[in-house]
Parts: sequence; structure tokens; C-alpha cells
Amino acid sequence: MSHFIDVVLPIPLEKLFTYRISKAESEFLQVGMRVSVPFGKSKIYTAIVCRIHEQEPIIYEAKDIHQILDDTPLVTKHQLAHWQWISKYYMCTVGEVMRAALPSAFILESETIISKNTSTVISDENLKDDEFLVYEALHHQSSLKVHDIASILDKKHVLPVIKRLLEKEAISIQEEVYEKYKPKLVRYVKLHANHASQENLQVLLDELRRAHKQREVVMTLFSMSAKTKKPVKVSELIEESQASSAIVKTLIDKGILEAYYIQHDRVEYSGGDDEASKALSKPQDVALSEIKESFKTHDITLLHGVTSSGKTEIYVKLIEDVLASGKQVLYLVPEIALTTQLVNRLQDYFSEKVAVFHSKYSTHERVEVWHNIFQNTTKAQVVLGARSSILLPFQDLGLVIIDEEHETSYKQFDPAPRYHARDAAIILANIFKAKTLLGSATPSLESYYNAKQGKYGLVELTTRYNNVMMPDIELVDIKDKHKRKRMKGHFSDRLIAEMTETLEEGQQIILFQNRRGFSPIIECHTCGHSPQCPNCDVSLTYHQYRDQLRCHYCGYNTVMLKKCDACGGNDLDTKGFGTEQVEKEVSALFPEHKVARMDLDTTRGKYGYEKIITAFEQQEIDILVGTQMLTKGLDFRHVKLVGIMNADNMLNFPDFRAHERSFQLMMQVSGRAGRTDTRGKVLIQTYNPHHQILQQVSTNNFAEMFKEQMDERHNFKYPPVYRLIKITIKHKDYNRVNVGAAWFAKSLRQVFDDLVLGPEFPPVARIRNQYHKHILVKMKPKQSIVKTKEAIDKINNSFSSIKDFRALRVIINVDNY
Repeated sequence: MSHFIDVVLPIPLEKLFTYRISKAESEFLQVGMRVSVPFGKSKIYTAIVCRIHEQEPIIYEAKDIHQILDDTPLVTKHQLAHWQWISKYYMCTVGEVMRAALPSAFILESETIISKNTSTVISDENLKDDEFLVYEALHHQSSLKVHDIASILDKKHVLPVIKRLLEKEAISIQEEVYEKYKPKLVRYVKLHANHASQENLQVLLDELRRAHKQREVVMTLFSMSAKTKKPVKVSELIEESQASSAIVKTLIDKGILEAYYIQHDRVEYSGGDDEASKALSKPQDVALSEIKESFKTHDITLLHGVTSSGKTEIYVKLIEDVLASGKQVLYLVPEIALTTQLVNRLQDYFSEKVAVFHSKYSTHERVEVWHNIFQNTTKAQVVLGARSSILLPFQDLGLVIIDEEHETSYKQFDPAPRYHARDAAIILANIFKAKTLLGSATPSLESYYNAKQGKYGLVELTTRYNNVMMPDIELVDIKDKHKRKRMKGHFSDRLIAEMTETLEEGQQIILFQNRRGFSPIIECHTCGHSPQCPNCDVSLTYHQYRDQLRCHYCGYNTVMLKKCDACGGNDLDTKGFGTEQVEKEVSALFPEHKVARMDLDTTRGKYGYEKIITAFEQQEIDILVGTQMLTKGLDFRHVKLVGIMNADNMLNFPDFRAHERSFQLMMQVSGRAGRTDTRGKVLIQTYNPHHQILQQVSTNNFAEMFKEQMDERHNFKYPPVYRLIKITIKHKDYNRVNVGAAWFAKSLRQVFDDLVLGPEFPPVARIRNQYHKHILVKMKPKQSIVKTKEAIDKINNSFSSIKDFRALRVIINVDNY
């Protein structure tokens, strides 16, 4: 009887693919193991076993697998179930979810190996110059890889050369699968067994009497081993004995010392023992009891606690209870910036039980975290991470905490799978029968609506920790200030006065401007021309510190222009302002104070966030200028004043969520002020101080904002009342996008009638030389999601089968928020 396996391949295939295996392999293989399999003409891929069975495929003949890569499974059955849900719900393939979930080191790549064909003799005259160079190199080396040939020929595209050599039968090629992950091995040293006894050691020291430095190294090693009773690293021995590595090498060569290696994790906790968690205040205690009570009747509970109300300490108490039951905890945060502060706080309470997972980690570090979670070791009882950590191999999840649940960073926009980590985490918790706690000072309308409808539990925490007063929020009318000539650059006299007073008191300031760079537009005064990105429909942003014009969509950059490209005039001026310009103006206004900037440009390195946040916490920085990174739940003890430089550019954004997002951003950044005993102050500069949202922010009135926004969502049929699926058509040809999008929208209207909006070009219609056109499909409250997606899938398949539309790319984004 034949045996077969169905596998997931890390490529966008609609179905699982079936391969033939032997009886012995079927007995050895388990669901979740990796196998390398041939696919297509010559490619070899890493695949995950999903099912072992005896049903031969009808449509195609099953190939044999290449090799088995694991002794034990690498992916859990719970994970595979979660991947299937993500793929169905977000209308992508399981292969795309696998590609996103697995660290790239696990997805073994095949590499083409080129070797000389020994069965034929090729005359040099029959070869072109570039072919001869490759053939000559193969006389000296048994095999070459594609990138080796690229460096020999100094060309990027070498495949035509390889193809010609193949046709002349000068070379042969094969695929080789190679492993990317290398464990970290640390070199240790010990005395050779021959010198371990007291007598032999004495004899050795006598022999080394003249070699003082070697004798010193041996003595140091002996004392270090006796003192710590732990293995001694070579690096520590060199440091302690103040000897060179050459002396240690000589002792190893002589056979006096013996070197050996121990595998280490790249991320290790180096702190002390656990601290006891803090005692909760009365309001926190009440909230904790209410959450526990809510968990008896609801799997999901929303904790709506004002900024600085001490939500993290409540989370810590819940984590303690779950760890006592031996289960794992997933703690989701929206930004890597947040993890740096939280890691320290959680490690104080749970020491090495905390594992961290985010995109700034190297591939090797991710592999080690993956293994620790899969094996359910003590190093991974609490997993703290950004959105991708929902795809990790949990064994026994007891609680999922989603902090700052309203954040847009939880939504993955590109590439597929375009999942929302909050919603996918709720499903993950459901698979494990675990509880989910959503926390936020400004909950998303969706979550608050679900809580009000009784779908989620709701717990409110309305007072700050230690009864600290909420910050005093003041609106500054900069239109009036400009009229009265009371502005210095982008700073009103009111903001400068408050900043001066705060700095005199020795307190810190945060200035918020949600745009990086120096100036978003450079304009010629003579002809009005402003430099545009050649690949996108946007103006280039001026970055003064690099003297560059940059595109924030595709990364294109060029040196700052000295003359206008259109008319050749010298009168170039900047319009608008970003964090860089604010930083420069602040440094000029307060030259004796230390100013720093926190945006995407200053936090590119692995420890970029950490350096700035630590320096600010330790009061090495007086004024911190930043973008929305500053709003993400960071806890600074000495910030008295927060200045929002311009509230209007957020409010006037063309998006149905603009007002909700503006409220959340402003409330969150305001929440950084006055988190200890001094009451904080927030100044919001605006041209329209009477705007409803700004009035609601100034009075911290979430309930009124929720009611007003929900009325609009009901009236205009938007989430959370209606669901949204956004379909984007992309191509470099403007006309083809227009025709294709019109056809797609017309087909959708035949099924969904007036619930289809568009097609419309977005505000930035061309990105990276590709035109985008959007179509929105709305789903009524009781409408079947499954049937809606089936209808869209059917139309998409018909669209792809039309010859003229085949080159157009269709992106389907479910729950586009």
C-alpha cells in the first residue's frame, strides 16, 4: 500500500500538495515536521507535514520527497489550526501564513550548484569570453554557486551565461538544500585531565616557573574554577589573567589546557532574582476582582483604564496567577519601542521566564525563542512581543493580554497574510480555551462597541494611580497667535512660556509632531514647482541632517537641490514642518538644554529605541521631540509638559477613522504628562480650537466621542456596524488599472449592489511606479461572511482568467482597519 503526505509549501498555493513516502517514512513522520520536497521543474522547498494518509492524488502523480529535515515536529497542531483560520478569514494562502510565521532560518533554501561536465571536452574557441571565464574557474574549483559566478563576471544577471554553457553541455547543475541557523557556541577552557590532581598540578607549576605568563594563566584558571565552581570562558580567563589569547592558545597546543564548546542562547537574562510585585491601590484591586469575575462569564474582557491608571500592575497580578497554574502567557504590545520598557519591568517580577520576540531580533535569536516556546521551557513562560508573536508555537496558553488594543500597528498591511493581531490573538486564545484581556485608555470603537453589546466583558478604571490628577489640557489658537504676531517659528508664546517654566523646575518636556523629516514640501517661489518622487505621486521630504530629499513611500533619495529643476531659480523655500525642524527650533530657543528626537530616522538600529528611552528616563535629555512612537504607552516619571505642535493635520486626513485616531493619538500623548505627584500640562496648538474632537480631548470625554462617532458609523455604514473588505488593483499601466478596476467593481455590484464603493484612486495613487485603485465592499451586520468571501473569490478567479487582466495584481484586505 502506498503512503502519502499533504504538505504546506511557503509559496502562495491555494491547496496543500501531496507527496509519496515509504512505509518506514510514514511511521517516522509526524504532523508538524519539516521535509524538503521538489516542486516545479527543479526547485526544492522546505514544507511542513499537515497530514499523513494513503489516498493517492487523482489529478497529478505524486513525487517522492527529497529528505526529512527534523527528528521531532517543529510546528504544533494548534498552530496549524490557527494558520488555517488566518488563511480562510483573511483570504490568503496557508503558505503565506507559514512564510510569515516561521523564522527564515527554518525555511531552508535550495541553492544551485554548478559543476564541470567531465563527460565532454569543450574547446576554448567554442566559448565566448564570459563563458570561458566560468569554465576556466571550474578547472580550479570543483563547483561554483550562482553568486560566485556573479562575482567572477562582475555582473548581476548571470543566468543567460549559465544557460548557454548548459546548452553547450560544458556544465551540469544540481540543487543543494542548506541550513541557515547556526547555534551560538561559546569557547570554554579547563585544565587537562593529566594535570587535574594536586601533585600533577604542582609538577606543572614547577615546570612553568620560567614561563611566568603561562604560569599566571594556569594559576588564574585554578582559582576561578575553585571560586565559582562553574565552567570558565576563554574570554573571562584572558580578562582575569590579563594575558593575550596567544598564551592561552600555546597552553592548549601544549596539552596543558583543554578547550571545549557549550551552546548558548543569544538572548539571555542577566539580572537578579524575582522581585515581589507591587501592592495594588484600591481602584486597581477592584478592577482586578472585576476582571476575574468577568472571566467567569466572558472569554474576552476589555479593561478601559485612563492613562497612568496602573494597568500594567493589574496584568502582572493576572500573569502571576496563570504562571502558578503552569500555563504560558502571551503579552502583545503594538510597538517595539514599548517592549524595551516593559521587558525591564516584567523581568524584575519574572526574571528569566520572560521571552521577547519582535522584528529587530536577528534570525538566530528568533530561532532560539521559537525553540524555548515550543519546548515550554522556563525561559518562555511569559512571551512579550509585537504582532508576529501570535504565530509562535505555544504549548499551553493560559492568558492573552493585548495592551493598547486600539493601535493600528496590530494590523499587517503588506505583505500577506494581512491579519489583525488583536483579532487573530483572540482566536488563538479560543483554540487553547484561554482568556483574553484587552487593555487601553482609548479603546477602539470596535472593542468598546462589542463590550457595550455584551459580547465582551467591560471593566473601567477611571482614576490614575495614587489619585494623581489627569493632565490639564489647553487648546492654543495659533491662527489668532499668528495675527497678533506671537509665534516664534512654530512655537506660540504660550507654549514657550510653559516650556520655560517646566525647564526651570527641572522637569522634562515631550513635543509631538506626527511627521518626520525637516519639511514635507520644498517649493520654488519663482514658478511654484516642488520636487516630486519619480516613482510615487508625492512630494519629496527634506531631511536637513543628511541634506537630502527623501520619499517616505519608496525610499528614493537625492541630494538637496540648489536650483529649481523647472525654472532654474535659486529661491527655494520649505513648507510645512516635521520633527527635525521642531528639534532645530527648540535647540535655538533653549540652547542650554539637551534636545533629542525619536522617530523612524533615529531608531533604525537594533538598540535605537532603547538608547533614547533610557537616556530620557535617566534625565539626560530635557526635551524629547517625536512622532506617534511617543504615544505608545511609554512611562516617563518626570514629564510635566506635553506640546502637540499641530493637531489639524491629523484631523483633516481623508479616512473615516481620522477623528477616532486623532482622539486616541492626542489622549495617548497627553497621558505621558504628570504621571507622578505633579499635575501635568498639555498644550494643543491648532487653527481650529472649536473642533468637536479637540473639545472632547480637552475634557477627556471618551463617552461623548464614542457616541458621536457611532452615530456617524451607523449613518454611513462603516465598522463596527458594517464590516469592510478592501480590494486594491495594482499595475504600472494607468489605463489597465482603470479598466480592470471598473470591471471588478461592476462584477461586485451585480452581487452586492449599493454596498460597493469605488473604484477610486487613493490620495497617493502611484507608489513605486505602480498605480493603485481601491474598491470597498461593505457587509451588513447579519450578512454571511463566508458567502461574501466566496463571491469575491469567484469574481477574482474570473478576473484572473481574462487575458488582459492577468498582469494586474489584486490585493484583498479583510477588516481594513
